Amino acid sequence: FGRIFLGTYYDTTNMGDPDFDGFQFNLNDASVASDNVYGQTYTEMRGQFYTFQLDMLRALWVLLPASILWGASFPLAIGAIAEAGQDPATLVGGVYAANTVGAIFGALVTSLGLVGTVGSQVAQQVLIGVAAISGLLMLVPGKMRGEGTRAPQPSFALALVAVVAVSSGLLARSVSPLPGILVAYGRYAATWLGINDIIYVGEGVTASVAVSRTPGGVLNYHNAGKVQASSEPQDMRLQRMLGHITTLVPANPSKVLVIGCGAGVTAGAVSIDPMVKDQTIAEIEPLVPRVVSTHFAEHNFDVVRNPKVKVHLDDARHYLLTTNEKFDAITSDPLDPWVKGAATLYTREFFEVVKEHLNPGGVVTLFVQLYESTDEATKSEVATFLEAFPNGAVFANTANGQGYDLVLYGPKDAMKIDVDKVEARLRQPENARITQSLREVGINSAIDLFGNYAGSVQDLGRWMKDAQINTDRNLRLQFLAGLGLNRYDSDPIYKKMIVDSKYPDNLFVGSPDTLAQLRQRINAQLGRSE
Repeated sequence: FGRIFLGTYYDTTNMGDPDFDGFQFNLNDASVASDNVYGQTYTEMRGQFYTFQLDMLRALWVLLPASILWGASFPLAIGAIAEAGQDPATLVGGVYAANTVGAIFGALVTSLGLVGTVGSQVAQQVLIGVAAISGLLMLVPGKMRGEGTRAPQPSFALALVAVVAVSSGLLARSVSPLPGILVAYGRYAATWLGINDIIYVGEGVTASVAVSRTPGGVLNYHNAGKVQASSEPQDMRLQRMLGHITTLVPANPSKVLVIGCGAGVTAGAVSIDPMVKDQTIAEIEPLVPRVVSTHFAEHNFDVVRNPKVKVHLDDARHYLLTTNEKFDAITSDPLDPWVKGAATLYTREFFEVVKEHLNPGGVVTLFVQLYESTDEATKSEVATFLEAFPNGAVFANTANGQGYDLVLYGPKDAMKIDVDKVEARLRQPENARITQSLREVGINSAIDLFGNYAGSVQDLGRWMKDAQINTDRNLRLQFLAGLGLNRYDSDPIYKKMIVDSKYPDNLFVGSPDTLAQLRQRINAQLGRSE
């Protein structure tokens, strides 16, 4: 809009360097105004119109003024450098090329450099300075630029420089820090004002993260504007289940890969298994293992400082596609599938890559959320996984008897889970930390652990018949998961999923007494009669 308006207006007026200079200065005002709305209203806005203002008005205030001014500066830039008799195509093409190169360079420097090193507050202050300097450069005497333009009076130029410097400095000082409540809770920021303490906020190269503490002492790890992990009992239970199933089922889980560090609880559960000799954590955001996980050291066994654990900073998909390493077990706990890039860790092709990096007898486990999800999204996740691992199974993490989230289990080859063998391992003195870790989340035996069985391909076939398989070509899950925002239908989804589930005769082995107890536990979990 700015480009069209100024382009038309320029044709009927005599605009030039001062006008371009003025627009550059005005960009400072627009930047600060955007920052004020972006930052301050998150801590000031209350009332019934918050959501509407969040979704519409703030977006307009943040983006529209600066965008119009940047667009308007293009025809002014052309007018400022145009000369009589100059070829219009060469002129416009040159300005377009400079604009394109500048846009690419600026985006790379800001996103990969400034924000990740000094934060968005300083990055905005730098942009204000750049805009001010670019405006002042237009005041350089014409003869110094090889033009015949009359230079402004020295006293006027000095006064203007002083005014611009002072005003830009004041504007830069007014830029507020990125609100921690925004990083932590995103669209729910207003509803959490004054409730929890934000004890850490960090802006990384790939994400902004935060750690908060509730009045009751519960820790929360925030990413993508929401809680991704916590020390709440139901979350701890899921994370411990995910980690311990990963190492208790394989015969020799010597080498393990953990995809996603998060709060580090799953990785920590893996690390305390004495049979694990070499553990790799693949994490894309450096702040997560370096800072976030240390806040959860009490809950994750200080995993990042464990000498047998190494952190590989990379996208897990890229890591697996570029390494020749193979593992005895792999566990994956990605962000919500609607978060940019996360759905690629739930595709059929990625699961095949994971399978290729498993040693014989190896297993993979995967976290799937039921909260803030839909039946269609859950079907897509489960069906895609079981298509790659047809001998797999689903284990449920319930809260107060209601569905909450899932652990998907997939062996590379057809194999049965020896319940007695797992129980024997839990009773060994060297595995006392594993036993205690499970007891802390209400799991006191192998029967308790595997009694959370919720289904297999045979049980879930009717429920999954219309499932949309998530592939690299369609990334359907990313869109299906987005429809689950603000919805809490975890228990209805769980109840629909297990409607045909029953005790699996071909999944577990053990003594008759053990299997009888396990059957009883699973039937109770599924609401089945004996």
